Amino acid sequence: MSTSLSLLNQLQDASTPHAWDRLQRIYEPLIRKWLRAYDIQESDAEDLLQETLLAISKDIGAFDHNGRAGAFRAWVKGILVNRLRKFWRSRDRGPSVQGGSDMQRRLAELDDPSSGVTLIWNKEHDERVLRELLAMVKPHFTESTWLAFCGTTFEGRKPQQVAGELGISLNAVVIAKSRVINRLRQEADGMIETSSGFPEKP
Repeated sequence: MSTSLSLLNQLQDASTPHAWDRLQRIYEPLIRKWLRAYDIQESDAEDLLQETLLAISKDIGAFDHNGRAGAFRAWVKGILVNRLRKFWRSRDRGPSVQGGSDMQRRLAELDDPSSGVTLIWNKEHDERVLRELLAMVKPHFTESTWLAFCGTTFEGRKPQQVAGELGISLNAVVIAKSRVINRLRQEADGMIETSSGFPEKP
């Protein structure tokens, strides 16, 4: 199995431009969903989406993870919050700088790292990243390896059962699961926190 830099490291490396296609594939649907949640009309959503992705691309070289749990998803969320605040402040009906509006309150909740809204963002972010990383790493494995991994990891079946269904040894199932998880951890390093395991399958 080939090795590679994590996706986050690739994004910070100017010599790997294809990583930006992967970034857009992961984050465009997530950011678009959250723009709609903050009352952005379709006529404005595309421009604001591109502004947010551009801000990520311009600043990611200076991003320093520094071992902080959830640092990258919090950083992306911060950029989204700033874009939303700038958008609404440019509208007469947007929140004033002094506060008091419903939209400003909602944006403050999204900005608050301990709020329930942030917990939802964290969950949706990690599930989205994991879903796309699964699709990205799948071609690197044989069908039996992938089925063994999915059967034991996401479908809750015992390794002995999966081994019998696939006609392979128990040891092969264990190795298959380990290989895929190691590749996922490598790709996800810094983007989603893996110390306590990956999120459940989206």
